[in-house]
Amino acid sequence: MELQSIMQRLDETRDELVEILRELNEEQLHKRIDLNSWSISQIGQHLYTVEELYVVAIRKGLKSKEDSYVESKPIDVLLDRSKKFEAPDIVKPTDECLGNYEIMERLSNSRQKLYELLHSLEDPSVLSRRHFIHPAFQELSLLEWVRSLYIHEQRHIKQIREIIDAC
Repeated sequence: MELQSIMQRLDETRDELVEILRELNEEQLHKRIDLNSWSISQIGQHLYTVEELYVVAIRKGLKSKEDSYVESKPIDVLLDRSKKFEAPDIVKPTDECLGNYEIMERLSNSRQKLYELLHSLEDPSVLSRRHFIHPAFQELSLLEWVRSLYIHEQRHIKQIREIIDAC
């Protein structure tokens, strides 16, 4: 999948997320299914934090001057909500209660940082020739890092819908 189509999927997924968030009130944003689960507000916090850290990781991967080809990973497994992934501590949300506007503003800022990085690439194919260590998938090409971002966001859209349906 080339970068342009990945960016289109990023946009489509983000539009879907924003549409859902826009319709929620404060109570819905902060409701949890149980004490061990995240609220929708916390999921939003997790998503923009992950995106900002992806930008950092991609930048680090781009610093390598040598081409390296790594085997493609099954990142679509992220869509399977029956498979649990433990979020690294650095991307676990806090108990801060953010409102709709704040979440959407931070999501917009994190996406802007990602797009600034991607648009700054003279040769976007470099993303296929560089890799960086991903917390769940280990060696992952930078292009798959970018692709996994919208898949990760789709996973959490499913989680948000589950919370809305349960509450």
